[in-house]
Amino acid sequence: MRLRLAGAVLLSAAAYYVYLPLPSGVSEPWKLMLLDALFRSFMRASDVAHALGVCHRVHLLNQVVSWVEVIEARSCPAVLVTDSALGGVPTRVFQPKGGKKLKRGVIYFHGGGWALGSGRMRSYDRLCRKMAEDLDAVVMSVDYRLAPEAVFPDQYHDALAASRAFLSAQVLERYGIDPGRVCVSGDSAGGNLAAAVAQEVNETNARLTISRSHTASYTKTHT
Repeated sequence: MRLRLAGAVLLSAAAYYVYLPLPSGVSEPWKLMLLDALFRSFMRASDVAHALGVCHRVHLLNQVVSWVEVIEARSCPAVLVTDSALGGVPTRVFQPKGGKKLKRGVIYFHGGGWALGSGRMRSYDRLCRKMAEDLDAVVMSVDYRLAPEAVFPDQYHDALAASRAFLSAQVLERYGIDPGRVCVSGDSAGGNLAAAVAQEVNETNARLTISRSHTASYTKTHT
């Protein structure tokens, strides 16, 4: 009798912990509730580990994410997938097979608050693989450094260095990318990096254009 009572109490406590009020239109609500409960459990465990001085809370979360999500680079019949480094920054490149000779180019930055995640995670691997195949584009997913080891603006500097390397004439030629059809993209914190990189690259190109224009005008005037 006591065993049944204890089981009922534990089951009720577990149901209370897992249950999360959701809109009626959400598909597979229990799957979402279980994932939310699992994530909250890892968050609390990381807080305890941090308080005990075992490790930084972010390190434990990243270890869990790496163990569950990070996968090796694997090509498929439609997309060639390779791990490399551009501008000194680890990247995963997705190159579609076949299609047009000159490809589009996509630079992608993953989210995670500049502290979590990786471009080698299963979810981002699938996303970039689909973009490469559907858009006939060479996609570079950037693994910029993360907090707490890297602090602002290290993440931005990594994103910018990888982007500039990707936009270099040698890399564009290597992957057969049309230089006039390259974009930057990202989700969450990666979207922030994408906006900052786009602005900086655009301003740099504008300064170079103005400088070349002034040089050409000066040369023409003095010859």
